[in-house]
Amino acid sequence: MTTHTEAFLGELRSQGREFADLVRTTSLDLDRAPTRAAELLLHGPLPWRQLMGLPADFADDPLRIAGRPVLLDRCVEQVVVFEELARGDAAAVLALPGPSMSGQVVAELADADQRERYYRRLAQSPTWTFFGMTEPAHGSDPAGMATVLRPRDDGTGLVLDGTKRFVGNGARAGLGVVFARRNAGPLGVTAVLVDTDRPGFTATPLETSGLRGLQLSQLDLSAVPVTERDVLGLGRRATRQGMWAATRTFNRFRPVVACFALGVAQAAYDYVLAHRRRLRADESWTMERFAERLIGVRALVLEAARSADRDPGDGTLASAAKIRATRLAEELTLAAVDRFGPGARWDHPLLDKWVRDARAFEFMEGTGNIQRLGVAQGYLHGRLSDDRAA
Repeated sequence: MTTHTEAFLGELRSQGREFADLVRTTSLDLDRAPTRAAELLLHGPLPWRQLMGLPADFADDPLRIAGRPVLLDRCVEQVVVFEELARGDAAAVLALPGPSMSGQVVAELADADQRERYYRRLAQSPTWTFFGMTEPAHGSDPAGMATVLRPRDDGTGLVLDGTKRFVGNGARAGLGVVFARRNAGPLGVTAVLVDTDRPGFTATPLETSGLRGLQLSQLDLSAVPVTERDVLGLGRRATRQGMWAATRTFNRFRPVVACFALGVAQAAYDYVLAHRRRLRADESWTMERFAERLIGVRALVLEAARSADRDPGDGTLASAAKIRATRLAEELTLAAVDRFGPGARWDHPLLDKWVRDARAFEFMEGTGNIQRLGVAQGYLHGRLSDDRAA
């Protein structure tokens, strides 16, 4: 595995910062009207195709840094670029078409034909994807998963029945991955590649306060027809199927969630410095402490990304990074609002948006309490040194 130098990552960050200025121009419009995502994001100057993260054999025009192609398919590359883009608008980045989380499952489990079907469609035209795990009554708990993959009543194939909720881009997606129970127990959960135009598949946008551009949705599956060729990881051991791939996907995506939160925090910090030129002594002290925390969390997120690239099965640092980044985003956005007094959220709509967006990251890929359990388990299993755990 190629190791990126600090100089290369610095150039990559600079490129991401240039893209952030393009994203910021549509931020408030997308927040007001999430259904305009295609219009706002795909028909402007943002090079969204270079940000999709397609594999090399499907990426016709990859991002290039110092003449070197960068596919954004590694966690380290993603956290550097997406943090900068999140300074512009985290919701807009999450609302771009591309593989996102479902692509990780495809990378882990798909055979050659499934991989071709999935990535060829994304490469040919703007296509959003979804990752259908969370359910209304059971969250992401595999033991309680109620969505089922069962034989058709006439015995001619398979169907999916169930409901998924809080699915990013669900209402605009063309295909994605649904996790469903085929047998009893956590090992009985499997992943299915599903096109959203199939009979019985309904996606409904949900109203949210933060990250509105992501258009969280509910998916209702009523006897959605699928075949064995849609089942990912078919023929693998049960321990290397649905939940195994989901866990590795969560571990790789948590540093990305952390970098989004970090980008929002940095945006709020920069806004204060740009619009409050004179700060009281106590305010200056507070902002200096935030500056130090931004540097520290950025280093942790980058190390978590490196860990995820080395071993997606170990999510210890990913959990630690998400805890720190989400907390920082919430605290810094509120502090930024305080710098502008009563009515700040009305007078400064970007600050209002960032306050709302910052709270959303707590609920992405597991809440803080779940992440703390992950850190504790990692420490007990010797995955953290005493110094790093402190």
